[in-house]
Amino acid sequence: MQYLFILPLAFLLLMACRRQQHAPAVIWTPPDTATIAHSPAGDEIRYGRELIANTARYFGPGGSIAKISNGMNCQNCHLAAGTIPWGNNLSAARATYPKYRDRSGTVESLEKKINDCFERSLNGRPIDSTGREMRAMVAYMQWLSYKVPRGNRPAGSGIMQLPLKPSAADPNRGQLVYMLHCASCHGADGRGKPAGAGFLYPPLWGHHSFNTGAGIYRISKMAGFIYNNMPQGITWQKPLLTTEEAWDVAAWILSQPRTYKPYRADWPDIRTKPFDHPFGPYADTFSENRHKYGPFGHMVPASSVKP
Repeated sequence: MQYLFILPLAFLLLMACRRQQHAPAVIWTPPDTATIAHSPAGDEIRYGRELIANTARYFGPGGSIAKISNGMNCQNCHLAAGTIPWGNNLSAARATYPKYRDRSGTVESLEKKINDCFERSLNGRPIDSTGREMRAMVAYMQWLSYKVPRGNRPAGSGIMQLPLKPSAADPNRGQLVYMLHCASCHGADGRGKPAGAGFLYPPLWGHHSFNTGAGIYRISKMAGFIYNNMPQGITWQKPLLTTEEAWDVAAWILSQPRTYKPYRADWPDIRTKPFDHPFGPYADTFSENRHKYGPFGHMVPASSVKP
């Protein structure tokens, strides 16, 4: 009888240890905006959040400050003003910038990163890197991640890297997924749904969408973003699409026309290009089409995936 008691107890302890070993990391959560101080510094943080949430109001085609971007808002890619886990959030901004980036081959400031987004994701022009609006956006990002230690990327930051698809992503299959789950918001023509100065649902291709220099133009970024956040209303804990569907619908979106904007100074060392950067030259012999859609499994080791 004694052994009959000990064996189940040992089994339960073993299972508890295994659950603990496989427990997910604590996912980053944003600070409460109600804690922002009512002071000049707090006002700057709130203004920075407003600029990220409603960028088009200030810098879109009808912007009140300047007319220099495509009408999208920063939070169309950095969901809920950069606060959603795996929603391309801004939790690592303060902790990781300034940093060296292979894309430019230089140490980049947070201001440089923001202006890259203005030029690429917002298909526009940079803003004054020392002006009030830039200072406010930096202040908001720094407040948002003030608890993150220097050099750390908290769990849930940025975009999740999905398992590589063993076959090439298929735009034709992706079109079927798009029409079923995406077209009701973004439109069958991908033009999105305008609202006020910007878009309620952003355009996914065309002149008012991100250009070919944007990070989200990489299929791994697009697929990871879609899987954890789309269609609207799902969460990373309960995705609707399979990973294969996410890769395929990403392929469909990225196969559609958009502003081509070459950045010939990018990736000065071509050996550091991400596996899915869709423009040559490359350090390998694979084609641009292979780099754009895959399959990627034998191209580079998964450890070389770059943010």
